[in-house]
Amino acid sequence: MRVGIAALDYGSLPDGGREVDTPIFSTDESFLIQQEAQATFTKDLSFEGKKAFLIDGVLSVDECNRVINITEKFGFRAAAPGIQTPPGMRQNTTVHWMANPADVAELYRRVSPFLPSEIEGKASMECLSHRFNTYRYTDGQQFRPHLDGDWPGFSINLSLNKMEEWDRGRSMMSMLLYLNGSQDGLNGGETLLMNGSEIVHRVVPESGRALFFRHGIHSGSVMHSGAPVIGLIKKYVMRINVMYESG
Repeated sequence: MRVGIAALDYGSLPDGGREVDTPIFSTDESFLIQQEAQATFTKDLSFEGKKAFLIDGVLSVDECNRVINITEKFGFRAAAPGIQTPPGMRQNTTVHWMANPADVAELYRRVSPFLPSEIEGKASMECLSHRFNTYRYTDGQQFRPHLDGDWPGFSINLSLNKMEEWDRGRSMMSMLLYLNGSQDGLNGGETLLMNGSEIVHRVVPESGRALFFRHGIHSGSVMHSGAPVIGLIKKYVMRINVMYESG
């Protein structure tokens, strides 16, 4: 596997402080395989006008394992590039990377039948950002209640091996793609969807399951948290941004 560095950014540390030149990686390795997964709409989790839903079977178990192996080769680290969280909120290690464009397109194809064609009058860009933020949690680690911010889209310039920011569009939904779960012996690590301090839904991680919800700093955004992992089995999950037109 060829590993490159597509960009460098300041990285925030879980307990405060910053790391200079935290890498965002790239690779020529594909995580998709010939036998594609069968994505199915599982459950509408919307509440109080806040959009959220589940899709199962987005990745096969083999594909999930490939992503885990790729990100372990990159190397998880405490610093999260370009992410700003208060001390103590994010308790995990992370690796951010630029996925193969063909893989991103296929991943979008699998989930696109279930995504809103527009949100608040903004049309879908019919794509996902190519920047995949992957998180690894060990025993006792969690992500305290928070809102996900919105982001521009990013892709990789293959000839220059350089991350490029898109000049149009903005993310409006988070896609949390679980890479392992209870079938692997994982205990805890549920994603809690919250209305204020009330837990409305508990989403149990399963390999290939994707949780989608509205994000951004506004009243329609879904407050959520990651419950502590219990035991020796690590939790792996990716945040991917779903893109919509900004104008």
